[in-house]
Amino acid sequence: MKKTVFLYLKGIAMGGADAVPGVSGGTIAFISGIYEELIDAIRSFNGDALRLLSRKDFPGFWRHVNGPFLAVLLAGIGTALVLLSRIILYWLVHYPEMLWAFFFGLIVASALMVGRKISRWKGFVLFSVLLGTGFGYAVTVITPAETPISAVFVFFSGMIAICAMILPGISGSFILLLLGKYEYVLGALRDFHLSVILIFSTGAAVGLLSFSHLLHWMLRRFHDLTVAFLTGIMIGSLNKVWPWKETIETFTSHSGKIKPLVTRNILPFDYLEVAGRDPYLVPAVLLALFGFGIVMCLERMSGGVGPAEDMAAEKGPGETLEKRPAG
Repeated sequence: MKKTVFLYLKGIAMGGADAVPGVSGGTIAFISGIYEELIDAIRSFNGDALRLLSRKDFPGFWRHVNGPFLAVLLAGIGTALVLLSRIILYWLVHYPEMLWAFFFGLIVASALMVGRKISRWKGFVLFSVLLGTGFGYAVTVITPAETPISAVFVFFSGMIAICAMILPGISGSFILLLLGKYEYVLGALRDFHLSVILIFSTGAAVGLLSFSHLLHWMLRRFHDLTVAFLTGIMIGSLNKVWPWKETIETFTSHSGKIKPLVTRNILPFDYLEVAGRDPYLVPAVLLALFGFGIVMCLERMSGGVGPAEDMAAEKGPGETLEKRPAG
């Protein structure tokens, strides 16, 4: 019972981390000592698991995929997401400047933390950073203010966002933010829209099971290039979370609310005059520093070596490590 309770609390910590853009639930799993068990459980959904299901050996299947571990951990993650969704949505409506500043600090620190996992800065690695930065910035500009709410796009969002759980330093909420589905998914969790939650969860399951193997291969074969590209994405995405923006054009959302369509970043000193709102400059700066400090503390607690870096460092030529973490 004690082990189950602690595992549930670790799940709550992971869910809390993934609820905010910039903090990775995978980082929390690594710090708390369950990362390798989590990745092994995910990768156990393989041909052997399908054969057990085909023979209707459900107890065997449950043991094979480490069902008790996954069930307790997912319960903790779900609890945190439901509870924090209400708080975050409230701040998005009433204090968006301070909340986005907090996210800004988180993502800056995460980019630095992930960049430090690059062992050798060479020409192709630098190019990969620039390519990722351009891609991240382009996504923030090209992605419409309100993406489709169709079942297909919600499924796709879940499939892509959940992969961040096994990416070094990138949270699922960060991906949802880029896809324009951050507020939508949080609102579904807050209001218990079961159809949206089910579609999103199904996409998440498909993405996690398929992408874990691809990422495992990429980090083994092209570790520095992969991590450099991820670092660049986070740098480019900072355009999206700049706290002070001027609205150029608006649109009417699916729910009938008027929302910004085209915005541009402005200095906080001009924000009151242009937007007519208090920039909350001092609290925003303090929250950005607080978010930055959270990520740095998490890195220090993890010993400064992420699971992806550790995997790349220990892999020798031709070596196969079946039980190493994937991200």
